[in-house]
Amino acid sequence: MKRTCSVLIAIAAVSASAYAMPGAGRTTEPKADREFVVKAVESGLAEVDLGKLAEERASTPQVRQFGQQMVTDNMKEYAALQHIAAAKNITVPTGPDRSTRALRARLELLTGPAFDRAYLTAMVSDHAEDVSEFSREVTWGRDRDVATFASNALPTVEDQLRLAETTKQTLSSDER
Repeated sequence: MKRTCSVLIAIAAVSASAYAMPGAGRTTEPKADREFVVKAVESGLAEVDLGKLAEERASTPQVRQFGQQMVTDNMKEYAALQHIAAAKNITVPTGPDRSTRALRARLELLTGPAFDRAYLTAMVSDHAEDVSEFSREVTWGRDRDVATFASNALPTVEDQLRLAETTKQTLSSDER
């Protein structure tokens, strides 16, 4: 009986320490952190795909430049997320999701200022959601690497939101 109790206590101690130490005894990250990584990759891929479209189709230099910045910024972000995902054994998408493909199809039907307005409206909405998601991960993320990534990337995402809003406002005032 005494030996059985000792074995049970040892098992309980090992189990408790696996939960007390971040990442100990686990091969995957907490669900919310995994979901953040996947969602951040999806958003980044969308911004790259749509940014390339804006580089080709935008009617103003400001919108083309904004699209180019989305491609550049989000390719860097994607590389960092790929590294984190690989290290954490998180499967992430490798191309745009269904909603991005649908948005791209709608944008491809537009030309001139209509394209610019629709693209920037989508980017303002997307970046507002991204700021919220990144902020949530910074505050509540349990995985240190993922939360650090979110913390480092958040200022860029906030800058992108401000730039999208400013560019959209500039276009609106130019059209008057």
